[in-house]
Amino acid sequence: MQSVDFTTLTAAASDIRANWLPARVEQVYQRDRFWISLGLRTLKQRGWLDISWHPQAARICIGDPPPRKPDTFTFSQQILHQLSGLALIGIAAVAPWERVLDLQFARRPGENPLFHLYVEIMGKHSNVILTDANREIITAAQQVSPQQSSIRPVQTGQPYEFPPSLTNDTPSLQESQQRWQAKVSLVPGALKRCLIKSYRGLSPALVESMIRMANLAPEQSTETLTPSDWEKLFQRWQEWLEAIEKSHFQPGWTANGYTVLGWEMIQPVKNIQDLLNQYYTAVLNQQEFQQLRQQLSQKLKNLLEKLQTKANNFSNRLQQSDRADEYKQQADLLMAHLQAWEPGMTKITLADFETGAPVTIALEPEKNAVQNAQSLYKRSGKLKRARGAVEPLLAEVNAEIEYLQQIEAAIAQIENYHTNADLEALKEIREELIQQRYLEDSEYTRRSDPNTASTNFHRYRTPSGFELLIGRNNRQNDYLTFRLAGDYDLWFHAQEIPGSHVLLRLDPGAVPETADLQFTANFAAYYSRSRQSEQVPVVYTEPKYVYKPKGAKPGIALYKNERILWGQPQDAAAYLQRGEG
Repeated sequence: MQSVDFTTLTAAASDIRANWLPARVEQVYQRDRFWISLGLRTLKQRGWLDISWHPQAARICIGDPPPRKPDTFTFSQQILHQLSGLALIGIAAVAPWERVLDLQFARRPGENPLFHLYVEIMGKHSNVILTDANREIITAAQQVSPQQSSIRPVQTGQPYEFPPSLTNDTPSLQESQQRWQAKVSLVPGALKRCLIKSYRGLSPALVESMIRMANLAPEQSTETLTPSDWEKLFQRWQEWLEAIEKSHFQPGWTANGYTVLGWEMIQPVKNIQDLLNQYYTAVLNQQEFQQLRQQLSQKLKNLLEKLQTKANNFSNRLQQSDRADEYKQQADLLMAHLQAWEPGMTKITLADFETGAPVTIALEPEKNAVQNAQSLYKRSGKLKRARGAVEPLLAEVNAEIEYLQQIEAAIAQIENYHTNADLEALKEIREELIQQRYLEDSEYTRRSDPNTASTNFHRYRTPSGFELLIGRNNRQNDYLTFRLAGDYDLWFHAQEIPGSHVLLRLDPGAVPETADLQFTANFAAYYSRSRQSEQVPVVYTEPKYVYKPKGAKPGIALYKNERILWGQPQDAAAYLQRGEG
């Protein structure tokens, strides 16, 4: 992940000053434990100023509106209490070449600031600190006790102190190439390392890009540079300093991230705020997606292993109870041939009532024939009672396994992060597992109505142009099948295989061609647990014939009046690879 360095922070702050000051603070919303948003309104526009102290993605930029869910964080409430209705009148660096911004708030433009919000963009030490006009700390995103840092504690009620100044030299446009070259090459070594150690305001990403733009290698030794090499590098150095001094930035995408200087740019971006918002939203979403997918997959694996063990135990007990009839038959034989019994017998062989085949019965020698028969009857009755108790338990466990396998199949279909819809689909699965009590709730989990679902289904078009909707999880499956489906639509699902609910949307009087039905069956097979199979049986019927049993878990549905097609999941995969979806 590319971190916000001094250059990027300067570019972002310059753009905010030019387009968003002064602005009134209307709302404050905390998205997570590392990220707050200030709702701003100027004479021309409204927007949200994102401020993050994330260890790898600390930043400040204009971002997207926050989601409509409760904000339960104390930090944002404290800031809202102090800043609501005030005007953001200034954004200034606290010192030259420092990655700390001072956001100043007053009753109206032109008045002295009443509050300062210090935004420290310093990697894992990033922080956001609110002080009064006298720089006394009111609240902080991360309080630092004297035990944690004797150099610079950060605590409510204490005076705010700026971070310790860096000891490196400060870059200057007025510095000559000769003097600059002498500093960089004073201690020979890798060019990248020598630059970073010699001056403030440099990040690894910036230095690497600067060196490559001079057609040099970051790891080559300063001793190998020719006078021409030094001259080309110095030109890039001054280009960087001029951009900062004149606030002339060129934001855009690079092969591995972004740039605000136009270096190694492969696609320009008009607005630096959009650039930063898109980059960090995508990177953090991808991180969260991978972590959440791993968490959910591991949880389901553990749950299914435990349930399968329980199901196996119940099955074994049922197999044992199958001998109930055998023991009753032996008891009946023994009672019918009491005269064949002799004292002290440990076994007796008698002819089967129906087949005449010999049946050997184990006996307890201390008991007579009637007592042995009574023991066999008793054992038979016990096993029959056990069967009556175990069968519903096994059915319950199997239903639970089927439900969790359905969720497991949904997660398997969401393999990689492409858009925010992928992350939202996983979050809905997590919420479902919390509501079904398979996961514990947490402070940061959103609470939403289990009857609502996002509508970011998979969407495709059949050969005749009909719309195809495919649920990404159980919540979407239920919404698609029981709330969205119309009378003229067709409902598809892999037969007796965990998978997505698929809806073929049809207008009144429209008749799908065979190719449309096959196309839909292919996708129903692809979005099922049998994606790797060559052929998958797929059922389809009208939505009115699909129903949910009373008390059934999300995603569970029964159907009737179905017809069957053989879906070809590999055909759907080939269609997606061609980019036709």
